[in-house]
Amino acid sequence: MSSIRQTLGDPIDRVRWRSKQNLDFGYLMMYCQPKGTYYVQLEDDILTKPAYLTKMKNFAVKASLQKKEWLILDFCKMFKSVDLSMFIIFFVIFHNDKPVDWLLEHLIQTKLCRFDRDLKDCKKQKDLVWLHHKPSLFQHIGTHSSLKGKVQKLRDRGFGKLSLYYAHKDNPMAIVSTTLKHYKSHSIERCYFGDTFFWGMTPKAGDNITFTFDPPIPLERYFFRTANSEHPEDKLIDATVEVLPLYTVSKIPNHLSVTSDGYYVIGGFRIMKGMANGFVPHVLSPVKQLRISITADSDRWLIINEILIKTFKDEIETLMK
Repeated sequence: MSSIRQTLGDPIDRVRWRSKQNLDFGYLMMYCQPKGTYYVQLEDDILTKPAYLTKMKNFAVKASLQKKEWLILDFCKMFKSVDLSMFIIFFVIFHNDKPVDWLLEHLIQTKLCRFDRDLKDCKKQKDLVWLHHKPSLFQHIGTHSSLKGKVQKLRDRGFGKLSLYYAHKDNPMAIVSTTLKHYKSHSIERCYFGDTFFWGMTPKAGDNITFTFDPPIPLERYFFRTANSEHPEDKLIDATVEVLPLYTVSKIPNHLSVTSDGYYVIGGFRIMKGMANGFVPHVLSPVKQLRISITADSDRWLIINEILIKTFKDEIETLMK
């Protein structure tokens, strides 16, 4: 990348970034071309509609059956693998000159548009091969671009309303408490019973969220999801998931540690996703309390948008169904 030329008046760091992206696109296309009928390029910070894969395939098949000679299906970007060589060559030849989305536009214009016709005719020709699916199947949720300092809040109006929490009305009865102060009506109790998301103010080391079961329950698994599409940075990273069993455990599983107040640490939150998901060793059941213990100060507020607690009985009933 040291031989990249400065183009379009952009800073050289930006030119290197977009040039590498063009080559990355070409490399990925070359790798994937022999592996499938279609190629789809997706961002990593998107929400998806249910059954999006099936809807994409059906739309592509329908377009082919209608004898439409399409080149791009604009979900995010979907191509026929047999067409990829054309895109690869174009991206590689002009990788130093323009961003990949501009190159894509230029390729289609070069292929279809006439110099002796106006822009309206060009757009008409492009619409024949660049097909759009309505409603949108994807929603970009990221607020920070890969380019340093650039903030973007993109919303596709065709996607519909974004879900800010996932409700579970069948969590076992529990007394829910926390040391965190909540914002407005976004309490931890209402989150646990599926009415809204929890929004707590700036967690500090030593804060906790506790679920007390009376009577104790045969806890099987847990799932906590933090942040949401409107506030993707309000997630939990530095925290452990712990349980307090009803009975004294004679033999502690080797992979578990015990806190000074007798709780067994059974999991934690994934750094990238801000989620905690796991099973409770049967030797620890029945469980009196489940606790999320925060282990480091945060400079963000905390959103918990999903709480799912399953007992061993729930799991058996699900399997029987």
